Amino acid sequence: MEMDSTKLYEAAFPYADDVLALPVEDIDTASTWYCNAFGLNEVERHSNPFPTVVLERDGVRIGFSVNGGDPEQEGAAILVSDIYKARRELEVNGIRIGNWRVDENDGRKFQVFFVVAPDRLCYYFHQPIEDA
Repeated sequence: MEMDSTKLYEAAFPYADDVLALPVEDIDTASTWYCNAFGLNEVERHSNPFPTVVLERDGVRIGFSVNGGDPEQEGAAILVSDIYKARRELEVNGIRIGNWRVDENDGRKFQVFFVVAPDRLCYYFHQPIEDA
């Protein structure tokens, strides 16, 4: 893996309540998959009140918890510094990219794509398109 001084992940925002407690069925499976697929590293693990693991990349943390939540209603919006690099990296890791498009929010345009993980959590990768 090549070293790059630029941060790719800039922020992560939850769809519902907590980006540090996204619902999964198995902590070990989630940790392994997200480390391999998204390039995250495990930084914390807790057993109370629910089995939880916190993963990190570029100072951005995303956590997974066996908390009984519905993964099909959850996920995170991940702000990246280079949407093309993020897409290439995921595709190289065998991840299917969905819905490559431009969205508009509050008058700003964003290049975006989605990833639905094997645990059914959905991720919205996005980067602002700066006006030329």
